[in-house]
Amino acid sequence: MQLSDIQPGEGQGFQFPGEFEITAMGNAAAHLETLVPELLQGVGLKVLHETVSSRRSSGGTYTSVTIRFLCQTREDYDKAHDVLRAHDEIRFTL
Repeated sequence: MQLSDIQPGEGQGFQFPGEFEITAMGNAAAHLETLVPELLQGVGLKVLHETVSSRRSSGGTYTSVTIRFLCQTREDYDKAHDVLRAHDEIRFTL
C-alpha cells in the first residue's frame, strides 16, 4: 500500500472544498456579530449570514460569535483564522 492509496474516511480531517464553522471571541463592545462576517468577506470568503450566532459572557464583557463559511482550500481556512486573530478586538478563534 502506498500513501496515495489511503483515502480519508468519513469524519477524518478536513475535506475541501467545504463548509466550515469558526468561533471568534472578543470584546463585547466591538460588535463582533457584524465585524466577523465583514472580516471574512474582506478576504474573499463566502459567509453564510443566516448561521451567525452570538453569546455574551456572564459578566457581559466578552462575546463569542460563531459563523459558517465556505472555503475552497486549506489556505482559505487558515486565512479565516489569520484575519480574525489579527484584529485588535478579537482575543482568539476556534
